[in-house]
Amino acid sequence: MRPKIAVIGSSNIDFVAKVPKLPIPGETVIGSDLVIVPGGKGANQAVSIARLGSDVTFVTKLGMDDFGEQAIKNFKNDGIDISFISRSQNAPSGTALIFVDNAGQNVLVAVPGANAELSVEDINRSRSVVENADVLVLQLEVPLDTVEYAVSVASENGIPIIMNPAPGRKLKPELIGKFSYLTPNETETEILTNIRVVDEASAKEAGLLLMGYGADNVVITMGKHGAMLISSDTCELIPGFEVKAVDATAAGDAFTGGLAYATATGKKLKDAVMFANAVAALTVTKMGAQPSLPYKKEVESFLGI
Repeated sequence: MRPKIAVIGSSNIDFVAKVPKLPIPGETVIGSDLVIVPGGKGANQAVSIARLGSDVTFVTKLGMDDFGEQAIKNFKNDGIDISFISRSQNAPSGTALIFVDNAGQNVLVAVPGANAELSVEDINRSRSVVENADVLVLQLEVPLDTVEYAVSVASENGIPIIMNPAPGRKLKPELIGKFSYLTPNETETEILTNIRVVDEASAKEAGLLLMGYGADNVVITMGKHGAMLISSDTCELIPGFEVKAVDATAAGDAFTGGLAYATATGKKLKDAVMFANAVAALTVTKMGAQPSLPYKKEVESFLGI
């Protein structure tokens, strides 16, 4: 059985420039490449989950422009249900400007556009999808009141919720208490907890604080080092995989997508985190957000399963 996963979130077009180093304020850096590729945290996660073998319904808002048309075409190509994608009459499709250095590290500026108009009414129109999903996946590139409403719908119906709290922002403890899985990176963890994550000990401290708010499981992604898993019965670093990093864009989205697929298919949590680490590792070996997201057979080959 293919799991049914609902993803609510953003869709962007990414303008990605390769640079020798990331610029500092006031500095001009000459880039070597510019690629225009589909992105946005919600869209990346939806595509990742679909390529891993789930039935995905994506709820987002696009502009009435060529970027929106191309996004819909791409979603169809990946077999994603687009029934609840709406179009804004006022705002363009979301965009993001991304600089990637020679080490694969990046800086990103997202311009929400139509994403900022995704509303509670849009969630109500897709309510049946949320209520019947095996898992609901969320991020924070759309209005917070929309996210909170989606959480309430899923929570009332006992639907497991995966929250990737990116871009980082403060969240109410009572909201955090409704998450089945919370997947921040080090920076997002610090924003949520005021604890700077620099090693396993600080990651454990922050994770336990988030568990204290009521989150069922916390998985703090720590780049090439792997992911710190904090749950009711374990607190350990699940190691990452050594690969040649080309572009870190969408690595966190790939991890969240891998975790959503793996948990929905019944993998034990440690195995699910290891699987998600593999999905993220493969993603950083290629340029761009969605073009870099691996298919299930690639992940299984990488893991030797």
